Amino acid sequence: MKYLVVLKKTDEGYSVSCPGLPGCWSQGETELEAMENIQDAIQEYLAAVAHSVQGEDVREIDVAV
Repeated sequence: MKYLVVLKKTDEGYSVSCPGLPGCWSQGETELEAMENIQDAIQEYLAAVAHSVQGEDVREIDVAV
């Protein structure tokens, strides 16, 4: 899967968020570190969502952009 992320330079390094996943953000001292960290954050976010809907009638849908 691919997700859009927003990378911002800060005084401490880089901040990165995933607008499609509210509250999913991370940071790093370098751009590379921030991008690696957001990958982990997205994986953890999706795992938490999967756990929260466990046992529910869940469906998938394709959306053309």
